Amino acid sequence: MQLHMQVAALTTAHSRPHSECMTVSSITIPHWVNNRRHDGTGTRSADVTDPATGAVTGQVALASEDDAAEVIRATADAFPGWRDTSLAKRAAVVFRFRELLNERKGELAAIITSEHGKVLDDALGEVSRGQEVVEFACGIPHLLKGGFTENASTRVDAHSVLQPVGPVAVISPFNFPAMVPLWFFPVAIAAGNTVVLKPSEKDPSASLWLAELWREAGLPDGVFNVLQGDKTAVDAVLTDPAIKAVSFVGSTPIAQYVYSTGTGSGKRVQALGGAKNHAIVLPDADLDQAADAIVGAAYGSAGERCMAISVVVAVGDVGDLLVDKLASRAREIVPGDPTAGNEMGPLVTAAHRDKVVGYIAAGEEAGAKLVVDGREITPRGDANGFFVGPTLFDHVSTDASIYRDEIFGPVLAVVRVESYDEALALVNSSEFGNGTAIFTNDGGAARRFTNEVEVGMVGINVPIPVPMAYYSFGGWKNSLFGDSHAHGIEGVHFYTRTKAITTRWLDPSHGGVNLGFPQND
Repeated sequence: MQLHMQVAALTTAHSRPHSECMTVSSITIPHWVNNRRHDGTGTRSADVTDPATGAVTGQVALASEDDAAEVIRATADAFPGWRDTSLAKRAAVVFRFRELLNERKGELAAIITSEHGKVLDDALGEVSRGQEVVEFACGIPHLLKGGFTENASTRVDAHSVLQPVGPVAVISPFNFPAMVPLWFFPVAIAAGNTVVLKPSEKDPSASLWLAELWREAGLPDGVFNVLQGDKTAVDAVLTDPAIKAVSFVGSTPIAQYVYSTGTGSGKRVQALGGAKNHAIVLPDADLDQAADAIVGAAYGSAGERCMAISVVVAVGDVGDLLVDKLASRAREIVPGDPTAGNEMGPLVTAAHRDKVVGYIAAGEEAGAKLVVDGREITPRGDANGFFVGPTLFDHVSTDASIYRDEIFGPVLAVVRVESYDEALALVNSSEFGNGTAIFTNDGGAARRFTNEVEVGMVGINVPIPVPMAYYSFGGWKNSLFGDSHAHGIEGVHFYTRTKAITTRWLDPSHGGVNLGFPQND
């Protein structure tokens, strides 16, 4: 299969020295329409790089307005047939997709690593968490059950049904090229919608691999399509009247744009924005456990997670010992080749690496104490890779950019406060409300925190409190625009509309005798 050949090509290119990588023929990464690759009519493209070597490994098509219109039209044309496909058949396709994904998720993890740069174990974890949503979507016949009331009035019955909203779009970020789309499209498809996926142009190949897997699972033409591109593609799905709902994950400024543009065009929109996740450490906490957890949450995937811990709030006299423990662990992490057993890989692009390095310099200029400097590392890999090591600041002021901004890199800031009340006020004053954690052995303090904190996802001695698929994922404040979180029951409700039906039958009737055992069809 062509995409299996892509996996081999990407993995081979990644494993070679930089000088040889530059001679590898780059692949073309097109759109996907009606269950086949589609080059489109656009003349623009963008480089796709291997972050571990700096080598260009592919060119991704950037959609023209005509390309976008064609993809959206195919998605709209397929909707009536898929909407009217029985729940039994829809669930069977989703279940087959789940089985194929489970069998071959190592292939997808290799593609993610080759274009994003996260280590293979982390990429495999990403796929596994996305697979949990597929498993949740396999239960769609139960999830779409409506209600029924007999004799709401004399010989009048009332019932409700959940129906798909129509063609929908998913706009996903670079940091989770598989997991974030998998938060949305399994539920959307199982519920009877058709989907346009607009992946990040930084790591687009995972989207085509997933599209081919849907085809192999038996999904009909046009139900799942991929539109590669940049703002032209985004604006098309936000404004085309054929698209009825949009799911987005990305930075807060873009989330605001997606929400206002999409809702202004009459669409249902869920736009998950940025984060600045705080972890409070109380004096009674197990500091070794807290340090282990925080280092993993801050530096895993090079900090390129919307649920990464980027601020530690040290309460009382815990600061000095906690910072020592964080620093000793951070210094042991040396980034390198993500396929070679290292704990941490590169950042996604050279431009993003330079941005993160700029924040480190800004933190020094703001007067914070630079305890561990990630600019000084020698990576275990190609010197041309986009590497920055774990970075730790202490005594950070709340007006410093390293505290205020979402850096999306391996930069951890420690802020010191005197009390729990001061720590809580600090978290609640943030413009973001995505995730937070508290480390304590005091059950009363933990319960009080879960009640008082103004954040959508909370961990108690858990640094990355990403909910299971049967709960919803989403933040508060400037971390979410719209009324619906991702996956879980909220995801089902986002991709369906309720219809209430009132019925009176005047004459009884029947369909004749049938001795066969009733079957799903």
